[in-house]
Amino acid sequence: MSTEKRYSTMTEFELKQEIAQLKEKARKAEALGIVNEFAVLERKSIMAEAYLLNPKDFHKGEVYAIKNDPGTYFKIDYLNGVFAWGYRLGGQRQQEALPISLLEQSKGGQS
Repeated sequence: MSTEKRYSTMTEFELKQEIAQLKEKARKAEALGIVNEFAVLERKSIMAEAYLLNPKDFHKGEVYAIKNDPGTYFKIDYLNGVFAWGYRLGGQRQQEALPISLLEQSKGGQS
């Protein structure tokens, strides 16, 4: 996109286009071995994906698996926009924020 537009103001179609472009650029960066650029593009893609989700589908006090991190779970203390604030279970209970696109319903029903 030539003019930078905030993800929060993009339509669903624009977000999906942006995600596709970011993933393609990330694939190219990975193929060229440009690790830093790959990581930045991957994170931008995750952020854009968060704006395609409804924060009301995520609930305070519930536990969610963290995508691409098997066996790691996150308990939500509160939501602020497309970020879930809480802590990882089994860790030091240090509060952090994750984009809701990184969370998925856990299969174990842990709460």
